[in-house]
This record gives sequence, structure tokens and C-alpha cells, in this order.
Amino acid sequence: MFTVKRLNHVVLYVRDAQRARAFYQDVLGFVVVETMGDQAVFLRANGSDNHHDLGLFGIGPQAAPPTRGERVGLYHAAWEVATIEDLARAREALLAAGALRGESDHGNSLSLYAQDPDGNELEVFWMVPRAEWATRGFGTRRLDLAGELAARRAAARSQGPV
Repeated sequence: MFTVKRLNHVVLYVRDAQRARAFYQDVLGFVVVETMGDQAVFLRANGSDNHHDLGLFGIGPQAAPPTRGERVGLYHAAWEVATIEDLARAREALLAAGALRGESDHGNSLSLYAQDPDGNELEVFWMVPRAEWATRGFGTRRLDLAGELAARRAAARSQGPV
């Protein structure tokens, strides 16, 4: 048996690579690493040390849209943020872009769901500290991001200076 270390990158077919690049760059903060003309763009997440985390290949305006749950294929890619405050900023950016489609509390993670300009689904999530997993349980509940932020700020204040 061999060991898989982690998912290294995702490559998406999109109608217009430059339009998709603008979304991932302007909304999610990805940085362009390399391009191959106007048809292919490779981007790195702004907190990553990877060469690239996302590849976009433009295949033209005639391409059919993704059909969720009606075909075999990728459901979504999930991008992890470092802090719950980053998740709140991501929520604002996705709302401003008109891309936010849903929000969930899974117990082990707090998740935002969105679509890029081609309808590809993506998740932006914050991983809840491992010490909380057992008490929070696993499943899908409504996300109360404002409540989570307030509770974590209150807990940090009650612990006082370190």
C-alpha cells in the first residue's frame, strides 16, 4: 500500500479561463502563478506554499453547465481558511459577488457553499478545533456564524491575557 499525503490541486474545465480567474482571484484571493495563453490559468491560494492549488482550462462558451446530482463527477472542491474570522470575511466576499449558495455547521467544520461563474460548486470552510469534535457531533445543521464568532470571542475574553 502507498501513502497519499493530501490533495495537491484541482483542475476545472470552464467556459472562459479569464472570467474564472477573475472570480477566484478577486473573490477568494488566489494568486496567478502561470498562464498558458488565455486558455489555461494556474493559481495558488493566498495562504498556500503549493506551486498551484487550482488549474482553469477554458473550453469555450458552448460548454454545457454542470448538472448537480445528475451525472458522475466532481461535486465540489473545498478550500480551508485559517481562522473563523477568515470564514466571516469569505462570507462577505461571496455575498458581494452573488456567489453564496448555502451555509452549514457540520460539527467538525463550519462551511460556506458557493458557485463560480460556470456553476462549479465550491466550499470554503473553517475546521473546528479537534478538541471540540466529540462534543459538537457530526451532521449538518444551520450555520450561525455570528453566534459562533460571539461565543469564541467571549471565551477568549474570559481566559484573559496569557
